Amino acid sequence: MAAAQLLDAPAISKIQLPVLDCTPLFSGAPLDEAAAVRLAAMLKVLGEPARLRLLSLIHAQPSHEACVCHLTDALDLSQPTISHHLRVLFEAGLVERERRGNWVYYRAVPGALAGVLEAVGGATAATADSTASCANDCRCS
Repeated sequence: MAAAQLLDAPAISKIQLPVLDCTPLFSGAPLDEAAAVRLAAMLKVLGEPARLRLLSLIHAQPSHEACVCHLTDALDLSQPTISHHLRVLFEAGLVERERRGNWVYYRAVPGALAGVLEAVGGATAATADSTASCANDCRCS
C-alpha cells in the first residue's frame, strides 16, 4: 500500500534557473525621503512640455542663453505664459537670469540636471561600469 501512495503523489522536479552575471537592481543606495521629495519637485517642473522646450531652446543656443523676446517668438505661447514658465525654471534652479537694459536673458545652469540623470539611471560612470560586466544575453540594461 505504501508503494501505491508513492505512485499517486505528484512528481516534484527541480527547475534549474540560469545564473545571470548582472549587477543587482539597486547597485547604489536608494533615495532617502528628502532626496525623493527634491527629485519629485524637479520632475514636476520638468513635467510641463513648454518648460522642457524652453530649457531645450536655451541650451541649444551657441551661448547657452536666450532673450525672453526670442523665446516668445520660438514658441506659440504668449509672453506672460513664457515668463511664468521661465520663473518656474528659475525658482527650480534650472536657469539663471540677467537683466540687460529692457530685456532679460536666461542661461541654463550647468550641471543642474545631473542629480536627476543620476537618480533615474542616466549616463554616469557607475552605470557604464555595471553594464560592461553583464553577459551578452543579459536584458538588464
